[in-house]
Amino acid sequence: MKIDINGIEFKNPIIAASGTFGFGQEYNDFYSVSKLGGICTKGLTLNPRDGNAGLRVFETPSGMLNSVGLQNPGVEDFIKIELPKMQELNTNIIANVGGATIEEYEEAIEKLNSTDIQMVELNISCPNVKCGGMAFGIKSEVAYEVVSKVRKVSKKPLMVKLSPNAENILEMAYKCCEAGADSLSLINTVKGMAIDIKAKKPVFNNIFAGLSGPAIKPIALRMVYEVYNIVKVPIIGLGGIMNWQDAIEFIMAGATAVQIGTVNFINPIAGKEMIEGIEEFMKNQGVKDMKELIGIAHND
Repeated sequence: MKIDINGIEFKNPIIAASGTFGFGQEYNDFYSVSKLGGICTKGLTLNPRDGNAGLRVFETPSGMLNSVGLQNPGVEDFIKIELPKMQELNTNIIANVGGATIEEYEEAIEKLNSTDIQMVELNISCPNVKCGGMAFGIKSEVAYEVVSKVRKVSKKPLMVKLSPNAENILEMAYKCCEAGADSLSLINTVKGMAIDIKAKKPVFNNIFAGLSGPAIKPIALRMVYEVYNIVKVPIIGLGGIMNWQDAIEFIMAGATAVQIGTVNFINPIAGKEMIEGIEEFMKNQGVKDMKELIGIAHND
């Protein structure tokens, strides 16, 4: 079940997605998270953030909306306090990094260079304050600029997390790779909203929020399948993966690994169950190596 992403060995293709697993300690109460291929940290920014005011999570019929607002302790406190505890979990650590300006991204990445994290996941769904709040991941030319500048700074392999809200996901993927992305993760949450009919106003203070969970799986799967045809870098698929069968679908569509998010809130031992399910599937199908399954749905 071992896979390779940018020269880093992962014991299996199941990675906990950013923002859904904290820094790993809480889930260690349910199962040994050392079983996971890796953990993406909660989204980190250069400076600490309190996150959004008001309601932050709202359940939908087939998923959830979140408007957390990147609440986090900041990169320095992460390095001093959280990272040493994460390293005891004995799995790969991927630092998810966001920012409101390119300079914030660069400075945060520079601080992470001296640590023992395995990779950086660049969150380009963050609002770009210099462009009127439009996310870095909407326009390809803006994404190209931030990725190319961060690539020059980062000493770690650079994974770029793509937003489904991009104007053109294929152009976005291509331009991020052209700018130096070593791998891609997709997709981030889909822009959505909910209205409180009794209060007669939107549920969230920010009005819009990120939709995740099984509702977005067909969209995510389609985007992974399409992007696989135009890039040569590893793809990490995510979006509505609820069980091992979903994970296999993404791998067959072209993902080298998958990230699991919303399912962790519903079933805290989902990661363990998926690893066991994939292993059993491989045995039953006579698959000796995960690489045999990657992109197999594209074969005639």
